[in-house]
Amino acid sequence: MSDRTDDLIADWRSRIDARLTRIADSAWELPDELRQPVHYSLTGEGKRLRGLMVMASYQALGGRGEAAGLAAAIEVVHAYSLVHDDLPCMDNDSMRRGRPTTHRAFDVITATVVGVAMVPLAVEQVLRAAAELELAESTARELVGVLMSASGAGGMVGGQLLDLEGEQRALSVDDVERLHRAKTGALISASMLLGARAAGGGGGGADHAVRQLVAAGDALGLAFQIADDVLDATESSEALGKTAGHDAALAKSTYASVLGVPAARERRDQLVTEAMDRLESAGLRTPPLERLARFIAARRS
Repeated sequence: MSDRTDDLIADWRSRIDARLTRIADSAWELPDELRQPVHYSLTGEGKRLRGLMVMASYQALGGRGEAAGLAAAIEVVHAYSLVHDDLPCMDNDSMRRGRPTTHRAFDVITATVVGVAMVPLAVEQVLRAAAELELAESTARELVGVLMSASGAGGMVGGQLLDLEGEQRALSVDDVERLHRAKTGALISASMLLGARAAGGGGGGADHAVRQLVAAGDALGLAFQIADDVLDATESSEALGKTAGHDAALAKSTYASVLGVPAARERRDQLVTEAMDRLESAGLRTPPLERLARFIAARRS
């Protein structure tokens, strides 16, 4: 992939980070005791993959405005999910993104409330981003619906429940896939749909392109989770920036444990290929989308 594409993605990431910092700094309506932990949770170092997929999808569908605000909104939701995922009643993790988790840096009650507080922050950011892009009110409402649906009981939150229920149980490959399509895949697929809808994708001949884009996002979301499972089983905590071996410690059924590491990697690569084929069929195999897909396939940390 060309240096020009890498530079573009690096620029997008920088703009998303700047928006997240702006959101954290401008959360003036929050109580004093929440401002610092919200800032801590939003501005930790991260890949910003979901936000980058918003940007890449927006560009692929012909968007010409500044989509970093919309990309930041989905990163707010992702940050909230990490705060809650790490809580003692969930995965009880102590390290995230190379530093103490929010409940370790502050306390459990604060982290719980911080996660909840970030949900309306994300909605507010979607509406602000839609206004910046001069989108119709109906489109703004649709974007909020896409984000909340993907992160709610039918998506990320429901997937988290399935994940907790699956501890200490031997799940089938189909069960693991269903869990992770909800917990991880739904939000990544929503990233693609948010970018497409913000760019005006949908209606007439564009419907096929949007459907293929979202299906590609679904495949990439699953591939991302498989890569995560493999990394948890094979890498050190220092390399990951979070506690390694945590899935095994909680007796979770993962792709790595159910399929074995070599077969899990093969399934990951198949999904990335499927995503590329879908993008190709829709005429959307742009360099940034391909670069992000290849990152999922090749990432080691």
